[in-house]
Amino acid sequence: MNELISDTELVRRMRQGEQVAFAELYRRHQAALYRYALFRCGSAASAADLVQDVFMGLLTGKFVFDALKGQFLNFLFGIVRNLSMKRDAIALRHLSKLPSSDEELDSLENVDEVEIPSDEQGPLERVLTNQMAEDLRLAIAGLAPHYRDVLILFEIQELSYLDIADICEINVGTVRSRLARARAALADKMQTYRSRDLGTIKNC
Repeated sequence: MNELISDTELVRRMRQGEQVAFAELYRRHQAALYRYALFRCGSAASAADLVQDVFMGLLTGKFVFDALKGQFLNFLFGIVRNLSMKRDAIALRHLSKLPSSDEELDSLENVDEVEIPSDEQGPLERVLTNQMAEDLRLAIAGLAPHYRDVLILFEIQELSYLDIADICEINVGTVRSRLARARAALADKMQTYRSRDLGTIKNC
């Protein structure tokens, strides 16, 4: 479909039943939404579920876009954020039901590997690169939600302060302060991971 057709026009056509319009909206925005959801929740499966829920809600009319209130992609990011927050709240209510043994907890901490293949990497370098990518994802997922959101949207999605303020429903000053604190918290977490990895290498 013509790239010059706006998201707003595609949404209008989708509401009239044009499946091609819906498919084009999915093609344009699925990857960005998945990337945001993945870093926000730290799970590939959960991220895929969130994205599916967003587009199904869009198709069925559960989520209604109003062009007067901002950009379509920001609207979608906001839905992902709200759905993720609801899932976080449900998870918190069930914390008391989580297993307490070390073996059971270890099984819950397994996440899908993020592979960054390179012909120039040797076996050890490849392992370390994969570990760093996994550590980064876990570190971001471990941030407080309000820090996690601004960090992902700014550093990974490369959105402006104004767009982030719109999505998170906060002012630009709050975006700046949360971003600074998120970066500091992430640096602390990554330093902890690096110290652990160095200790592992020395013991090999």
